[in-house]
Amino acid sequence: MTESLIKLFVKDYKNTSDAVVRSKMGALSGWVGIFCNLILFAGKIIAGFLSGSVSVTADALNNLSDASSSLISLLGFKLSSKPADEEHPYGHARFEYLSGLMVSILIILIGIELLKSCVDKILNPSETTFSILSLSILVASVLVKLWMMFFTKNVGKRINSKTLIAAATDSRNDILTTSAVLLGAVISINFNVNLDGYIGLGVALFIMYSGLALVKDTLDPLLGRAPEEELVNRIQDKILSYDGVLGTHDLLVHDYGPGRVFASVHVEMAAEEDVLKSHDTIDRIERDFFEEDGLNIIVHFDPIVTQDDAVNDIRKWLSGLVKEIHPALSIHDLRIVPGPTHTNLIFDCVVPHQTGISHGEIKDKIKAMVREKHENYFCVITIDLSYCSIPK
Repeated sequence: MTESLIKLFVKDYKNTSDAVVRSKMGALSGWVGIFCNLILFAGKIIAGFLSGSVSVTADALNNLSDASSSLISLLGFKLSSKPADEEHPYGHARFEYLSGLMVSILIILIGIELLKSCVDKILNPSETTFSILSLSILVASVLVKLWMMFFTKNVGKRINSKTLIAAATDSRNDILTTSAVLLGAVISINFNVNLDGYIGLGVALFIMYSGLALVKDTLDPLLGRAPEEELVNRIQDKILSYDGVLGTHDLLVHDYGPGRVFASVHVEMAAEEDVLKSHDTIDRIERDFFEEDGLNIIVHFDPIVTQDDAVNDIRKWLSGLVKEIHPALSIHDLRIVPGPTHTNLIFDCVVPHQTGISHGEIKDKIKAMVREKHENYFCVITIDLSYCSIPK
């Protein structure tokens, strides 16, 4: 049914890399969420009124908030599809992250309101009476939410949308919420025990916990989350597959929203090679990434001396030396400037965040270790932070 619904409303639905297709699929999910949640709200508010159950009424309000969340998601997809302009040259795709964050906050607020209602119900218990109609509405709600969860998650995975993944998680929470309410109703009918307030309390706490987890997931890309290791490895492995490439470093990845990823990287190539040939390879790397991966990448050419044994030996020695300080350290851009009284070793040292050693301490240790073996060697070190992973 999911596939049929997508085919009906979205032409060329398999081309999810297209911004227009992606926006239409997000909008479809938003309209489905609005329609289904409003139907569920109407049904549950009637069931809550007939039974006098605070947990059912709270569950109905939860569905109303879900309809509002779907409306926010719909607006987020609409705004994120706006083309780039002079003030926002990277586009507006981060609106989708903002809408996901707003959905998460709404989930937490609903959880807080549910918590208040349920505590009041525990302190001031009142009789609840469940009818066949009320129970039937709850069962139907579970089934509808189950379908919505699979539908939204399916669409979210297809277009890689954090907002829709958050909405799918919310539908899962609603299934657990309504199931708990339904279980409490069955227990109340068969054992004459009023668990309405306590079950609602547990549901409220679960909703708040899920909302906090979703806030983290949607806030991370806005704050500048490190790119996934799989993406970093894929970029580095692809670059290293080109003839003449000796290594990469200084990879930076900037996420401006789904489908709006930009990157830059330094590529090491032999200094003795024809510059025009090396430049042609770099052009191919940039073009291939854009055409095959949809990634805008800028490649900086770093010439590496490869036919000087003395330079190669010192580079190898320094690479091993810094790893004695910490295995995650590495060097690049080595230049050797000999003089009448001393020799300068000029290089960058890449320092990942997890080393736990200050930059000054790293520099001092390297200099001391170098001077211990070669008194006339002086190190000129630039600390280079690693924003992705250990470079190859």
